[in-house]
Parts: sequence; structure tokens; C-alpha cells
Amino acid sequence: MGKKDFSNYQNEVIGNYYKNLDDIMLRKLGELVTELYLAKSEKRRDKLWERAKKAMENLKVSPRLIEHITGGKDVEILAKNLEDWMADKRKK
Repeated sequence: MGKKDFSNYQNEVIGNYYKNLDDIMLRKLGELVTELYLAKSEKRRDKLWERAKKAMENLKVSPRLIEHITGGKDVEILAKNLEDWMADKRKK
């Protein structure tokens, strides 16, 4: 299968998505923090932690920090780190 040709508009939309990927992942992590606080079943929490791990990988968080955050499955630690990452993003 060859390279797909996209219209100029489609290329612009794709470019903007990747340009704003960090913001998208930070927002997604914020939503996941809320969902983790509200999750009632262990199965649901496990799925949410997997999604949070993937979002942190997309943000290029160090594997060691990801392991620290997800290892204890403490939503408070995730929330605090997210707060710090968002503050760092605003400074840039």
C-alpha cells in the first residue's frame, strides 16, 4: 500500500493534532484522574491505570517515573505530577 495523499486541509489538521499532542495527553490524564477517583470496581481502575500509563508514555515521561506512579496506583501521586506537568507546560 502506497503513501496516502491528503488534501492541504487534512495535512493541516494532522499537523495541528501532533503539534498539540502534549496538551491533548495532559487533558486526557486530567480526565483519567477524575475517573480514577470515581471508579468503583477494581477492574475499572486497572483499565484506567493502563490508559494513564499509555498517556504518560505519549508525554515521554521517564519509564522510572511512570513505574513509580503506576506501581502504587495512588491517584494522589498521579494528580500531583499532572499538576506539575501542567504548570511546566504553561511556563513554556
